[in-house]
Amino acid sequence: MFKGFQSRTVLREGVPLNSRVAGEGPPLLLLHGHPQTLAMWHRVAPALAGCFTVVLMDLRGYGDSARPATDADHRAHSKREMALDALAVMAQHGFDHFGVLAHDRGARVAHRLAADHPQAVQRLMLLDIAPTLAMYGQTSEDFARAYWHWFFLIQPPPLPEALIASDPVRYVRSVMGSRHAGLAPFDPAALAEYERCAALPGTATSICEDYRASAGIDLEHDRADVVAGHRLMQPLRVFWGEYGTVGRCFDVLSLWRERAHQVTGQALPCGHYIAEELPERVIAEAVPFFTP
Repeated sequence: MFKGFQSRTVLREGVPLNSRVAGEGPPLLLLHGHPQTLAMWHRVAPALAGCFTVVLMDLRGYGDSARPATDADHRAHSKREMALDALAVMAQHGFDHFGVLAHDRGARVAHRLAADHPQAVQRLMLLDIAPTLAMYGQTSEDFARAYWHWFFLIQPPPLPEALIASDPVRYVRSVMGSRHAGLAPFDPAALAEYERCAALPGTATSICEDYRASAGIDLEHDRADVVAGHRLMQPLRVFWGEYGTVGRCFDVLSLWRERAHQVTGQALPCGHYIAEELPERVIAEAVPFFTP
C-alpha cells in the first residue's frame, strides 16, 4: 500500500514508534484514528508525497508502535504524551516545524500537539472531530448511542480489554462496520492490517487506556487551556462527514472557533472515515492548504 515509503522506528523514552516517510517538499505529518493504523492513509499519502515530505506514524498503542505500560492516571496514553511522540518522530526525520493532517484519535493528538508546541505546528487539518472537552460535556442520548465505545472503553479494567481481546477482529469490524457505509469503504488489505494490529498483545489494553486518558487527564489539560484563555494560533481547517455522528450532534465550526483563532471548514458528503471514503477530496483540500 505504501510503495516507495521507507520504514523507520523511532525510540522515545523506551517506546518504539513505527513510522514511514516518502516524498519531497514541505513536511506533513499524518496521524490515524481508532481502531486503525497508519494504513488508513493508503489512498491519500502516495498522492500527497508528490507535493510534500509525508511522514506517517502509528500512535503508541496502535499499529506496530509499542504498547506502553499502564499507570493510575493513564498519563502514558494521554494525548500530551502522544504529541511528544509525534514531535520526536518528526525530529528524527529532520523536521522541527511541519503541517499536520489527522483523523479521529489522531486529530485529538494533533490538537494537543498544536496547543503544547505551537512553534512546531504550522497548519492543522482535522477530520471528523469536535473538541474532546465539548463532546464529553455536551453528550446527548443520540451521541451516546452512536459512540457507545467512548463509554464502554473507559470502564475499569479488566472487563473492556478482556472483551476486546477475546475477539479483536469482531471488535474492529463491529466498531468500523456500524458507521454510515458499513465496511464497504475499506480496502481488504487495509482492513486486514487493522485486524492484525488489533490482535497484537497489549492492543486491547492500550485502546482502553487511550480512551480512559481522554475522559480523564486529557480533559484536565483541555480545561487548563480554557481557563488560561489559550487558543490555537495556527490556521485550522476542519471537515466532518455529512452522514456521520459528529456533525449531527455538534456545531463543529462554532466549537472549534472557541478553541482556535483561525478556523474554516465544512461537511463533506461521506461518513466518519473521510480519508477512505473521499480520498480525492482530502487530497484536493490538503494540497493548497499545506502548500506554503
